[in-house]
Amino acid sequence: MDRIKKLCAYLDKCQSFADVGCDHGYCTQYMLINNLCCTAVISDVSAKCLQKAEKLLAPYISRGKCVSVCCNGLEKIDETTEQVLIAGMGGEELIQILSSAYIPRSFTFQPMKNVQKVREYLILNGAEIIVDEPFESGGKFYYVLKGKRSGAPANYSKAQLSYGKNLKDEVTKKYISSELAKKQLYLLRNVSESERQKIQTEINFMEGVLSGEIE
Repeated sequence: MDRIKKLCAYLDKCQSFADVGCDHGYCTQYMLINNLCCTAVISDVSAKCLQKAEKLLAPYISRGKCVSVCCNGLEKIDETTEQVLIAGMGGEELIQILSSAYIPRSFTFQPMKNVQKVREYLILNGAEIIVDEPFESGGKFYYVLKGKRSGAPANYSKAQLSYGKNLKDEVTKKYISSELAKKQLYLLRNVSESERQKIQTEINFMEGVLSGEIE
């Protein structure tokens, strides 16, 4: 729940809100309880999974404040929806959802992995990333990418594509340090020379980012 609480802090007040792949529906509950949206849509590709959120949000559904739809990604989410949340799924799955539909007017994405690929997709498709940072919860790190469909041209360095726009942020540094430690431990294994060289290159890159030599 701590991850959900921290994620909700990134959500803005809006007229219409959609939570794609809503799981238990806690983020939508947060939006409705705090009067941060007038209407909400919860969706999931699995009708069985959607039932958990429908149960939690039953009072809002009965009053017409929340609508439940079973669909694949953004398939049944109106493109005029003011704010769309997609959290808790892999980056490649998230990209597949966007590429088969559209980039939402305003979005908050929290991919569980392959964050760099999501950044690259958004930038290549003209989206403006306004917030790009990690937060820590339960000893794990989660990245939030928040922005809008179109806006100011993005200018990301190689390091920023890997770890976000603010490389001097303390949480970002802590995340890079944790990933660096994993790579260093991996080198202690019995790996091939080519794999060792690949990992060492990654370690050198991380160390350069942490020291400020690579920006």
